[in-house]
Amino acid sequence: MTSKKPPIAIKKYANRRLYHTGTSTYVTLDDLAVMVKRGEDFVVSDAKSGDDITRSVLAQIIFEQEGKSGQNLLPVSFLRQLIGFYGDSMQSLVPTYLEHSIKALTENQQKFRDQFATTFPTFGLTETQVAKNMDMFRQSLSLFNAFVPGGAAGIDPATGEQVAPAAAEPEPAEDIDDLKRELSDLQRRLDKFAGK
Repeated sequence: MTSKKPPIAIKKYANRRLYHTGTSTYVTLDDLAVMVKRGEDFVVSDAKSGDDITRSVLAQIIFEQEGKSGQNLLPVSFLRQLIGFYGDSMQSLVPTYLEHSIKALTENQQKFRDQFATTFPTFGLTETQVAKNMDMFRQSLSLFNAFVPGGAAGIDPATGEQVAPAAAEPEPAEDIDDLKRELSDLQRRLDKFAGK
């Protein structure tokens, strides 16, 4: 029976320095980013209060990565939609949805890479392919809009831009039918993309 290794303890001090208790050294956010990429689990706690601040430190790593040239993963339209979910009735569903979506992408990344390499053998992962992945992700996220009361603004799958909500609110039965059609269309696209 194998036991899972406990996460590495990182302490953040008032001077914003991060201390890796396993190696007894100070580390940077870039060091923590490398640890994440290597699959090393860690927990960051405030050295004074003992509060778990892992989430905010990971968000800070993402913020810094997004600020680097050529490192942008989060489109502006996605960030706007994400901000829109704070305080919304759908807020509690978003983390689970995003977690499952990124887990599926991670589990299928080699399959996607193989598919891309077969389709575009001389380019590897091109900007076009990355854009297609992001379009699929945007379309998946836009499914949440069907649940938002008052027909919240969505994403136009063709352009990736936000679109205004419809003027008239459809009947509930129409909402369900529209959602079924969107899910069916999304499934067809995913099947086509996966080469089924």
